[in-house]
Amino acid sequence: MKTGRVIRSTITGALVFLSIFATSIFTTPAFANNITASVPQAGSVLTTAPNSIAISTASPLSEQGSLIVVNDPNGVAVDDGSITIDGNSAEVGLGELKTTGVYTVNYTLLSDTDDPLTGSYTFLFNAPSSLGSPSPAPTQSSVEATTENMNLNNGSNAFVYTLLVIAAFVFIFLVWYAKQTFGGSKRSSKTKRK
Repeated sequence: MKTGRVIRSTITGALVFLSIFATSIFTTPAFANNITASVPQAGSVLTTAPNSIAISTASPLSEQGSLIVVNDPNGVAVDDGSITIDGNSAEVGLGELKTTGVYTVNYTLLSDTDDPLTGSYTFLFNAPSSLGSPSPAPTQSSVEATTENMNLNNGSNAFVYTLLVIAAFVFIFLVWYAKQTFGGSKRSSKTKRK
């Protein structure tokens, strides 16, 4: 009787371990390369002109092939084209920003281990001499930046749901184990009385 319980407990433990291992394999793609930080941040409002744009990613970036282009509200490139890669960070220098409005940062960042990371985001710059502050108009690029943030949230959500499923399996196992350990001997004594 005890050996049967040990065997069932071992099999159940192995199934729990395999489910944890399988979920870790299937949730790994959710953590593909993505943006972890940017300076200035997407959607920020600046009153002081930045000297450069920096983007940090989850994976190390390749030294060659990455590109960051910054366009002013009129679509004219205002970056100096000198991109610098330092580990997980890419930075491009800027010329003097003179025009008030929404600036667009377009990027293609290459990594040796992941697919190219391509997208864009916007920020608002209020030139010091300007009195009015135009509100940024929604663009397709802001939707892409939001989609990237949603991808990060989807990976986090998948991880949380996986933990909930594993917790449910552990709970069921503990109920079954308690019933087998503490409830099994009471049943056998009732059957002996009859």
